[in-house]
Amino acid sequence: MPDTKKIYTDSGILINSLYTKKNIVEPADELPGQFPFTRGVQADMYRGKLWTMRQYAGFSTAEESNKRYHYLLSQGVSGLSVAFDLPTQIGYDSDHALSEGEVGKVGVAIDSLEDMEILFAGIKLEEVSTSMTINATGFILLALYVALAKKQGADLNKIAGTIQNDILKEYAARGTYIYPPKPSMRIITDIFEWCAKDLSKWNTISISGYHIREAGSTAVQEIAFTLSNGKAYVQAALEKGLDINVFGKRLSFFFNAHNNLFEEVAKFRAARKMWANIMKELGATDPKAMMLRFHTQTGGSTLTAQQPQNNISRVTIQTLAAVLGGTQSLHTNGYDEALSLPTEEAAKIALRTQQVVAYESGVADTADPLAGSYFIESLTKEVEDAAWQLIHKIDAMGGSVAAIEKGFIQDEIAKSAYEYQRQIEKGEKIIVGVNKFISEDASKTPGFKIDDSIREIQAEKLKALKQRRNNDKVEALLSALNAAASGKENIMPIVIEAVDNYATLGEIADELRKVFGEYK
Repeated sequence: MPDTKKIYTDSGILINSLYTKKNIVEPADELPGQFPFTRGVQADMYRGKLWTMRQYAGFSTAEESNKRYHYLLSQGVSGLSVAFDLPTQIGYDSDHALSEGEVGKVGVAIDSLEDMEILFAGIKLEEVSTSMTINATGFILLALYVALAKKQGADLNKIAGTIQNDILKEYAARGTYIYPPKPSMRIITDIFEWCAKDLSKWNTISISGYHIREAGSTAVQEIAFTLSNGKAYVQAALEKGLDINVFGKRLSFFFNAHNNLFEEVAKFRAARKMWANIMKELGATDPKAMMLRFHTQTGGSTLTAQQPQNNISRVTIQTLAAVLGGTQSLHTNGYDEALSLPTEEAAKIALRTQQVVAYESGVADTADPLAGSYFIESLTKEVEDAAWQLIHKIDAMGGSVAAIEKGFIQDEIAKSAYEYQRQIEKGEKIIVGVNKFISEDASKTPGFKIDDSIREIQAEKLKALKQRRNNDKVEALLSALNAAASGKENIMPIVIEAVDNYATLGEIADELRKVFGEYK
């Protein structure tokens, strides 16, 4: 009797009970390291170099975060990933009235170069790769990092890392924007232009599907909306007269890894192929400018407060999805992150999960080990086709900026989030420990708490800083920034000079609020 049960992925793709070669539409004869890079961006993938193992960390003061960074580096982390608190993300100093209750809570508080000096004390910036999850104020944090590198006597051409710098997904999914879309895009292209000349190894943007997925999108929507945003950034850079073969090499992506192992692997493979074709269509001729290189973080929204130790298993599946999908960099979440910031123990287990997969599982021994699977090849094609349909819809609206302004992307994410939650509440989707296999034992997992006194500490530091810096020089530089932003001059050199003279993050963000206004 034939199987009549219908099973779908969260993206609505129907899964057959069996796959054969009849399900593969195209022959899977592509090679890793070659256009269109479906099978990976390196010919030998992890045999040549493992992915960068990052741990996303940042909390409280720069002093406390610095201790965690030294601990992680001692445990084998090969790249740092900095989380910033909410005031830092939206351009307020810690002593601002709107910062109350948020200082140091979801990341580290950074108000000035003084905080940056403390954050990286004892860490040579030439020797680490640093990823900074920062968007609206990404240009200021990059300026702070560059100013610190210069103080350390570093060669700027050896400084490696990434700023997220992806403002479009903030309007669509996350909300930490400051300025309206057009001036925000201008700031981003200023960063592209400055880095191409002065910071050659820096990834100028991490075009992020992660937060789109966290907001409730499906896997298909995650890559469709992210690649559409990427296309908008490339078009803005081309309009500024930048060379796609130069800035294209410094674009990177940031994706989520969820629990449906095969759909996630298919998603990563499809995204690479699609981006290579998008870049080719936009005029790229250098294969390195067509490569989709990406960082992955395991899915925060998949973690449960109920039976939190189960999250270790979830993170392991998600780690496998990212590695089998060909990621260049990976952060694994702590099992306790549905309850609080990760404890040191949880961060260590998360890192050890990557190390076990890298050194014990065998999945890193050959490039794209799932290639040729009837199921994976078929699913890659279905994910790709569904994502193209969405991209064509967005293109018809005038691109990502227009689609966001019309509310289309936000509405699509909201519909998917609603449907996912409905399925959980109806028991159609099983979440272990939440709506099935429930136990009455209350969690004994200890939480990681941040003291509210952090704001007072930061405010005192700011007061002392403003008393000893050259305030006339700071005022003159802020005026020069206003003039540059009001015209067409690249703002990055002035921002770097301003932070080098201890202008604060809030002062610089406020100066641009005067020029650009705030997005409501």
